[in-house]
Amino acid sequence: MTDQRTMTADEAQDSGARQRAIEAYEGLSDRATDTLGQAPLLALAGGLAVGALIAALLPRTEAETRLVRPTARRVKKTAGAALDAARDTGSQRLDRMGLSREKGEETIRKLLDDLTDAARASADAALDAARKANDS
Repeated sequence: MTDQRTMTADEAQDSGARQRAIEAYEGLSDRATDTLGQAPLLALAGGLAVGALIAALLPRTEAETRLVRPTARRVKKTAGAALDAARDTGSQRLDRMGLSREKGEETIRKLLDDLTDAARASADAALDAARKANDS
């Protein structure tokens, strides 16, 4: 005898939903595969970003701290030395060009004085013109 079962309406609905989910998964899988094939570096960058996020969320163990501390100190020391070298080199180049902080402050002060004088002269000229127009 063959065991034949008729599907109830709920079973048929579940089967249809299951089939749609399988098709959606396959479609998504195909699109992801196509995207990875077209932009593998983008996929690599995304994987690295996810890995970094997970690593940042996990607590650091004592062993990791012991292992990372010397490298962190070395990186910090190297970055400080690079910053100092850049600052010194920039200052030397500006000095050779005759530009210094004092020279810059003097130039700005002179510019502001000149602007103030120009504004005063313009206001005086406008006032004189207005007086002449009233006298006429």
